[in-house]
Amino acid sequence: MSSRTAPRLMTLQRHLGWPQTGAMATENSPLTTHVLDTASGLPAQGLYLRLSRLEAPGQQWMELRTSYTNLDGRCPGLLTPGQIKPGTYKLFFDTESYWKERGQESFYPYVEVVFTIAQETQKFHVPLLLSPWSYTTYRGS
Repeated sequence: MSSRTAPRLMTLQRHLGWPQTGAMATENSPLTTHVLDTASGLPAQGLYLRLSRLEAPGQQWMELRTSYTNLDGRCPGLLTPGQIKPGTYKLFFDTESYWKERGQESFYPYVEVVFTIAQETQKFHVPLLLSPWSYTTYRGS
């Protein structure tokens, strides 16, 4: 699915009464992200992302979920409370496709944000501020 069709699919799902992020309840999700396109000053809609966790043995990345940002540039409900556990996680953002669909050249083909969750009882929000030439991230609330 291209990032151009993702917002249309999400609109249809909302119209049909489906949750925006599939079967996961967004209010209870311990992990969320929000991407803002700082070049336009708008949310980054339809940006493809992938969540992975570093697993032993062999320290391999295990894909947990793929999704697209919604109309507000958010991707709530990445994990259910039962899925989260202490460990090292990675959010991969396909920035190259996002900028190409907007007719914009960019410097970074993707952004990977690697972070550690020490206590599964906390909530984690990972914002990404994105332009064609830079990005910034931090632990949000």
